[in-house]
Amino acid sequence: MINKTYLQQAIEDGHAKMTGEGKTQRIHYIAANHSERWSDPEEKVRAEFWAELVYKYEYSPERLRFEVRVPRRTPNDLADLVIYRDDALKSPWFVFECKRADISDAEFTQAIEQACGNRASLGATYTGVIAGLTRRLLRFDTFPAGERDKNHIADIPKRYGQPPQWRFYKNKRGQDLAAVPREELRAAIRKCHQTLWEGGRRSPIAAFGEFCKLIFIKHRDEKNQDRANGAPYAFQRGGDESAKQLAARIHKLYQAEQALEPDVFTEQINIDPPILAQCVEHLEGISLDRTELDTKGVAFEEFMGGFFKGDFGQYFTPRELIAFAVEMLNPERKHVVLDPACGSGGFLLYALDHVRREADRKKERGTVDYFRYWHDFAEKNLFGLEINEELARVAKMNMIIHDDGHTNIVGHDALDFFPKLTRANPGLVEGRFDLVLTNPPFGSVIKRVEKNEGYLEQFELRHFLSKSTAGTEPNESAQSEGSIKRGAKGIKLRTSLKTEIVFLERVHAFLKPGAGRVAIVLPDGILTNASLQGVRNWVLAHFQLLAVVSLPQFAFAHYDAGVKASLVFMRRLAEGKTIPDDAPIFMALAENIGYDATGRKTFSVTVESETPEKEKVEIQRCDLFDYRVFYEWSTANPKKPDWSERHREIIPDTGLVAQWRAFQKDPTPFFV
Repeated sequence: MINKTYLQQAIEDGHAKMTGEGKTQRIHYIAANHSERWSDPEEKVRAEFWAELVYKYEYSPERLRFEVRVPRRTPNDLADLVIYRDDALKSPWFVFECKRADISDAEFTQAIEQACGNRASLGATYTGVIAGLTRRLLRFDTFPAGERDKNHIADIPKRYGQPPQWRFYKNKRGQDLAAVPREELRAAIRKCHQTLWEGGRRSPIAAFGEFCKLIFIKHRDEKNQDRANGAPYAFQRGGDESAKQLAARIHKLYQAEQALEPDVFTEQINIDPPILAQCVEHLEGISLDRTELDTKGVAFEEFMGGFFKGDFGQYFTPRELIAFAVEMLNPERKHVVLDPACGSGGFLLYALDHVRREADRKKERGTVDYFRYWHDFAEKNLFGLEINEELARVAKMNMIIHDDGHTNIVGHDALDFFPKLTRANPGLVEGRFDLVLTNPPFGSVIKRVEKNEGYLEQFELRHFLSKSTAGTEPNESAQSEGSIKRGAKGIKLRTSLKTEIVFLERVHAFLKPGAGRVAIVLPDGILTNASLQGVRNWVLAHFQLLAVVSLPQFAFAHYDAGVKASLVFMRRLAEGKTIPDDAPIFMALAENIGYDATGRKTFSVTVESETPEKEKVEIQRCDLFDYRVFYEWSTANPKKPDWSERHREIIPDTGLVAQWRAFQKDPTPFFV
C-alpha cells in the first residue's frame, strides 16, 4: 500500500483541486479562493507544504493565504504563504517563502532576508524558508529583528503552540525520518556538496572528504541502537541552537564514532559552523536507512560519476566495465573478495550487489536469513586497499550508504610489506582470497630511492624487466626459485618498477593457490610489448590465463586516461602446476561497451513495456551484456519532465558474458 502525500489527501478531501492538462494545468486552493499554474516548480513546493500545514500541523485552510501583499515594502512584494491567528485574517502569525528544491546557498540566503523583511512588515511572530527538504525557521517573539542565528526553531508549532525542541524523533508517528525519492536525494546531495565546496574555497576532493564525514555521522546516528523510541535524533538542529552550538555537538558525535572506529576517519571535521549548519539542514530530513537501496545507489553513483570525471578520473573505473568483470567472475557469498586499488569502491559494491541479487532469488526479503545472507558477506568477506586516504574514506562512505561493508576497507599501500598490511587488517594475508577484482594505477613508477629498504626487492618480477637481456640466462648469484628467462643486467640495474607490473605479483600473492581468480584491467603494453616478454613469461608460469577482453581505445578516455587496455581474467596456479600450451583461452573484442569517448551512452535500446507518464522498462544492449532498466516519470524539472531511472539489472547470460559461459562448458565451437 502506497501512503498518500498530504497534497493528495487535500485534493481527495476537497481542500484543493486540479484543472486543465499539461501547460494549462492549474491548482485551486478552495478556502483561499486562489489558483496558480501547476507547471511552476515553486508552486509544487508550496502546494505540498500548504497541505502539510493543514494535515501535519493542524492549521485551518481558512486561515492560510497566498501571495499576501506586504505593507511598507515595494508595491509588488508579496509573501508566498501566511498563517493567520484569526478568522478575520487581521493578525499574521507565520510568514513563509517557498522556493524550488535546487536553489543555491546564495539564493537561499536571499530568500531568508526576503522572508524576514516580509515578517517585520506584517508584524508576524515567526518566519521561514522552505526549499524542498531544506528549511530554516526563525522566531522573533524574544529576539531582535536583525537576528538570524540564535533564533532558529526546529519545527513549526502545531496549532499555534510552542515550537518543539526537535523536529525528528525515532519511531514517533508523523515526526520520524522518512525515505525520499531519488530526485530529492540527488538535490540534497548536490546542495550539500555545493555548500562544502564554498565556491572554490575547497578542492572538489576535499569537499567530498568532508561530505563523507557528515554522511558517516548521519548514517551512524540513524543506526544508533541505544536510542529509545520517541527520542530525538542527534543529527539535526535544535530549537534556539546557534550554528556554533550545533557545530560543537556534531564534532562531539564525530569524535565518539572515531573512538569506536579510529580507522574509518582519522582527521577532524574541518567545516566552519555556519557551513556545517547549512549541511545539517540539507540532510537532516532524509532517512538514509529507510531510503531504498536502488534509490541511494543510483543517486550516489551519478553524483560520484560526475565528480570523478576529470581531475580524479584515474580513480574511477566506468561502471559498465566493473559490472562486466563481476558478472564474469560470478562471486558467491562464501568467496572472500579483494580490490587492492579500490578507489571509490566500485568493484566491491558490484560484488555485494551480485550477492544481494542471489539472496533475492534464494531467501525471502525482510527475513533474518535474507539479511544475514548478504550482510555477512559485506561485513566479513569484502576487502579493499586504497593508498589515497581521502579516496579510502570515499570508498568507506560508499559502502556505508549501500548498507555497510566498510569495515575491511583500509587506507594503505597494497604493495607494502605483508606484515604491515596484516597489522593494518588481520584479514590481509597471503593466499587468502578467492577473487580479486581491480583496476590498478597505470604508468606510475615506483623508485627505490623513494621507498623503504627492501621495498622493491620484495618483488620477483624486478628480475624480468631488462630490455637488452630478456631471454638470456641469469647469473647464478641472482637465481631464485621459479625464475624464467631473466637477464643479469635486469637484476643489477632495476631501480624502479611500474605499478601495473608489480600489482600482478601482489595479486598473485593475495589469491588462493590453485583456485583464486582475478579480473584485472591491464594496459595492452603488458600484453604486446617485446620488452615485457619476461613479464608475460612470469605471468604464464604463475597463472592460468582464462580470458582476455580487448577494450576500445576510448574505454578510459572520458576519465582522462586514454591508455589502450584489456580486461584480463586469470586463475592462480597451485605450486608446481603448469598449464598445457594448447589450453583454451577465451579471446574477445568489445567494441560497443555502452558509452563512447565523450561518455555518451551507446546502448541499443528496446522498450519492453511502457505506461505513458508513469513507468517504463527498457532493454539496453551492448557487447558486454544486456541491461533491463526501470524508469519512473519525473516532473522534477517542470519545464522538461522526463523519465528518471529507478533501477537497473544485468540480464543473466547475455552479450559476452553468455559467450563466456558457453565457452566454459565447451570451447570447441570457438576455435573453428
